[in-house]
Parts: sequence; C-alpha cells; structure tokens
Amino acid sequence: MFELAQLRCFTTVATELNFRRAAERLNMTQPPLSRQIQLLEHSLGVELFTRSTRSVALTAAGRAFFIEAQHLLERAHQAAASARRFAAGDIGSVSISFVGSAVYEFLPRVIAEARLKQPQVKISLSEMNTHQQHEALRTRRIDLGIVRQPLLQAGYENECLVREPFVLAIPSGHPLATVEQIDVRSLDCAPFLMYSHAAYPPFNELLTGMFRSAGVAPEYVQWLGSSLTILALVNAGMGLALVPRCATNVVFKEVTFREIDLGEGIQSELHLTWRSNNDNPACMMLLEAIRAAVAAEVH
Repeated sequence: MFELAQLRCFTTVATELNFRRAAERLNMTQPPLSRQIQLLEHSLGVELFTRSTRSVALTAAGRAFFIEAQHLLERAHQAAASARRFAAGDIGSVSISFVGSAVYEFLPRVIAEARLKQPQVKISLSEMNTHQQHEALRTRRIDLGIVRQPLLQAGYENECLVREPFVLAIPSGHPLATVEQIDVRSLDCAPFLMYSHAAYPPFNELLTGMFRSAGVAPEYVQWLGSSLTILALVNAGMGLALVPRCATNVVFKEVTFREIDLGEGIQSELHLTWRSNNDNPACMMLLEAIRAAVAAEVH
C-alpha cells in the first residue's frame, strides 16, 4: 500500500506540474521526489503523469486519483487533529450519575460550567442512588458519580464537593411552622417522614443515629426514597422531615423550612467519586471543571 508521504508528494507535483517547484515546496531534492512518485505508481499499477523533457501532465488515472488523494490527506489531517483534541480532553464523552437531590442546585451549576469549558464534550446523565452508582463504577458503566457516601475502596478516588446542614420541613399549618428556634427534642413523638435505608442508607443511618443519641423518638410514618417525595408528603400534611438545605429550592405552597440544631457533624454531603485508572481525558477535564464550579461557589 502507498504511504501518506507519497500522497503528499503526488498532490504537490499534481498541483505544480513541475518537479523542481514541487521539490522546493516539499523541502527536498528532485531525485527522492521522483522516486516517491515511481513507488506510488508501482503500488497503484497505473501511470499518474506523462513526462517529457519540457512538461509534466496528469494522466486520466492521475486526475481521478488526485481528487481521492486530496480527500485522503484531509481525512488523515482531521484524524490527527481529533486524536490530539481527544487526548487534550476537548472532545469525547463522559457519563455522570447523580443522586436525585443534586439536581436542586449543584448539578445544574456544574453542568453549565462544564459546557462552557468543554462545549464539544458529550455529557450523558443518569440518576441513581448511591449504592447503584457504586456498582456502576465497579462495572465501568459510568465515569463519574455524584454520591452521598464515598466509595472507600482501593482503586477509587473521592472528593467531598458540598457540605450543608439539614433543615426541618414543616407543613405550613403545623405549630412548629411559626417557631424561629427549634430544638431537636421538639421532634420527639412527632409524625416523621424518613429516608428509607434501601434507597438512602447514608441519610437514614445519619439521622436515625442522631435521634438515638439525642434520646428523641419520632413517629416514623413513611420511609421514602427521595427528598422530592418527602417534601410532597410534607406538603400534604403527613409529617415533618429533615432534608438537605439545597432542597429548599423546591417550592411547595404548604411547606415551611426552619433551621434546626442537630449537633456537630450532622450534615448533608455530596461526594464525587471515580476510578483511579480512568484514562478518559474528557473525564479528567470535566473533573477540573467541576472543581472550578465548586471553588467559584465557595468564593
């Protein structure tokens, strides 16, 4: 088969129709240029030029091959440019999964920042709970996970992106809705909507453990899988709930939010987790964009 160098030699001669000028453009002497054309003709099994002591002209086969050779060189140039852009993380695709509550505030801000910095990178999004994301990372179905609990195993990296307090969601007609300073003991025996352990083990374990330590025993009326569902039932007057502060961005007419002191360390966290050996350059560039979005929010 012919080589790209031979195609460049051929197209330059075909453009100049003069071996001396073509050799000058290619920064080479005429003998090696002529040899490259001969090798190309031998490889193709056709004559590409008619030559005389005074002129050079393309044959019919040469004219047809000239068009294809230009296309091949352009494709080769595009392929090389694409490889360089992919290696730099400017193009490609990244798959991100996220817990549902990340869409209230954090995820839209991060995606907007990423699309500004990497407009040619395709971002595929999927909503999963933390356990599902850990499994998806292990099976390489996603590049990045936005989770409530880091994956603390060898071969994975984790960064805490957001720490924020829980707030108390109260039906607007409830007596606590008018109280400015609420003590956690006010929740004792109160009808309460809790995150289920199956769907949200980090929140379930954190909040139930906090209640046990405080000697508070709410009346758990429902165990649910998302902040949105919990707030919908608070709105229906079914009980109180503790939700991350970002959930206050979701507006329900009959839900009032109040600050509550739950003690040190009782806070909502979002973590970013990924495989240590992920070699997707676009993923690493997106990781930097996420860090930049978080840093901008802090400052």
